[in-house]
Amino acid sequence: MNAPAHLTARIEAAHAILAEAGTRALAYFAEVESLAVEAKANGQDVVSIADRAVEQLVRGRLAQAFPEDGFLGEESGTAPARSDFVWVLDPIDGTSCFVHGIANWCVALALVERGRTVAGFILDPNAQETFIAVHGAGATLNGRPIRVDTRTDLRHGLTSVGASFRVPAQLIAAVIRRLLEAGGMFVRGGSGALSLAHVACGRLAAYYEPHMHAWDCLAGLLLIREAGGWTHDFAASGDLAAGGPVIGCAPQLCEDLLGLIEAARMEALA
Repeated sequence: MNAPAHLTARIEAAHAILAEAGTRALAYFAEVESLAVEAKANGQDVVSIADRAVEQLVRGRLAQAFPEDGFLGEESGTAPARSDFVWVLDPIDGTSCFVHGIANWCVALALVERGRTVAGFILDPNAQETFIAVHGAGATLNGRPIRVDTRTDLRHGLTSVGASFRVPAQLIAAVIRRLLEAGGMFVRGGSGALSLAHVACGRLAAYYEPHMHAWDCLAGLLLIREAGGWTHDFAASGDLAAGGPVIGCAPQLCEDLLGLIEAARMEALA
């Protein structure tokens, strides 16, 4: 992967820091039955000591290496930038799976330069898989180039659908029903970031979630684009804290998927 020269040091550092973070997270996962867990907005929106410890590790390492860079993390909030760069981190995406002992979670980190995501990293420690994307330089899985599945369609591929209590249940239900009626099939993994990475490497055909935060999706969306896929323009306003809908798919699915989502949205509003 030939990254732009001005990004090389940050990409190399992020790769090493992510590996350390994955090792730390796995150590907590091995002792998951004894972890302290707190509910945030509801019983499915939880945080553990592992989330906070991994975020503290990554944030500290990045601050040491690039003290002028900004930071946005799920658990510890923001640090203002004095450079053109902001790091965006979800220390454990899929915490509900994590705290129930299900190995469907990851560490997701994105690098934003002047409002544009220029690098994305998703580490699945359980599968020993590291996904990396750099704007204009492609996407890799453990160092090997990846591409979306350009041969599939909604009927033959798997579409992952994310859900949360931030969106109406009837919208999710309408999307899933319409997908099934169209001959497709849905999956629900528990980690939106990891599902986006699986679209990028061709395991999934598409991913949709009506609302995600920047730390959940920026890395995965860049992975899909750099792997030849299409993504919805997330946070078009430039406000990373606002969040918004996330859609990513192989390019030939875009029209059908958008039509299905819009029909489901109109149904949910009726």
